Amino acid sequence: MTSTIGHARLRIRWWIFVFMFLFPMLTYTQRTSISVAGERIMPLFHISQMQLATMMWAYTVAYTVLQIPAGALGERIGARTTFVLVGAISFVATIATPLLPVLLSGTALFVAWVLIQAMLGASHAPVSPVGAGVFEAWFPVNRWGIVNGLGSSGPDLGMALTPPLIVGLAVSFGWQGALLWVAVPTVLLTALWGWYGRNAPSEHPSVTPQELAELGSLASEPKPPLTLQRFMRVLANRNVLLLSGSYLCMNYELYLLMNWCFLYLAQERHVNVLQGSALAAIPPIGAAVGAWLGGGLADRLATRHGARWGYRVVPLVTLPLVGILLLLAMRAPNPYIAVIALTFAFAGVESNEGSYWAANMSIARADTMAAGGVLNTWGNLGGVVGIPIVGWLTSHGNWYGAFAIGTAFSFVAAALWLLVNADEQVEAPTAALPAGYLLGDGRG
Repeated sequence: MTSTIGHARLRIRWWIFVFMFLFPMLTYTQRTSISVAGERIMPLFHISQMQLATMMWAYTVAYTVLQIPAGALGERIGARTTFVLVGAISFVATIATPLLPVLLSGTALFVAWVLIQAMLGASHAPVSPVGAGVFEAWFPVNRWGIVNGLGSSGPDLGMALTPPLIVGLAVSFGWQGALLWVAVPTVLLTALWGWYGRNAPSEHPSVTPQELAELGSLASEPKPPLTLQRFMRVLANRNVLLLSGSYLCMNYELYLLMNWCFLYLAQERHVNVLQGSALAAIPPIGAAVGAWLGGGLADRLATRHGARWGYRVVPLVTLPLVGILLLLAMRAPNPYIAVIALTFAFAGVESNEGSYWAANMSIARADTMAAGGVLNTWGNLGGVVGIPIVGWLTSHGNWYGAFAIGTAFSFVAAALWLLVNADEQVEAPTAALPAGYLLGDGRG
């Protein structure tokens, strides 16, 4: 890995990227496993669909509330320590979920599950904002869209793998054994990151002068510790807030597609558990492809037209299409056509991740982790608002209403992009960027 031949083939930053890909993938496997296992948990422990929604909502509230503190913490203690904490705490929360029924039952068990889901959400809070800070430190500007897009495909693959994985493991080991097995990769990944990961390229012993040179001024740009004044400046920045408001609207559709596809197919389309788990895996795969393509396209457009218009194009085109596809899915004559529509809708949603996060990085620069906390706080309010709405509507059989709200939000999300100017940076402690900086001077 550290030989001259290895350096010629693959830069160290791409090994760092692998960790930033796998951590979100595993966190999404952990967070969605409860909704898949819910099909067995609900009748076994007399949990209602609204109670299951409450458990998912507890995760989302904790995850959302701690986004800004998590981003600020990441800037203070560094990505290396932060991700070790993420792995350790999420492991404990993941194994606690299947073990609690051994000790508790009834209302006490439900309350404990709600608290454990909140703990899991808290442990995952730093992943997105701190991961964005890793990308800002380790990659040239003209790769920000693609690395954010590729990084977003990790959670999508986690979502795709979770339904068949949990159902398959549950057949052999029961639902509790299935959730215990899900925790094992987290231990291995956390240990490897603690050994190999670093906060910045200049700290890694295997990064060559050539790779540092490829990063251009990024590698030498000073990154002083986050101060309260800079933190408040990020919180109040107009472009960060507009971008975050749009992200909130888009994330209603994300949570709808991420958390409810499996139950929609089972309850509304009446497919069996094994068939439903296979069909529910298809939309996240489409989402992963969409994230990859959208991130790459965002980089090309931003390089050619600048950050302001370059990062706008993909959302302005895809988000209205998502709204239309959600309605088409509900009107589809059979579950297979519905899955096709949901797959393209999910791909459309995730194709925007590169644009949102790269634009946020362009605005915030050295304070990307803090700004990422703001962006993801607002984004996850889409889940905080959306999960109770979808839970209440679907518990009354109104799946169409849940999807129609997603359509409305998708058009609002697109409209807000017209007000965002990613060329305007939060006032930074460093000198202004030279003209043409967005073009970068490095290779991928």
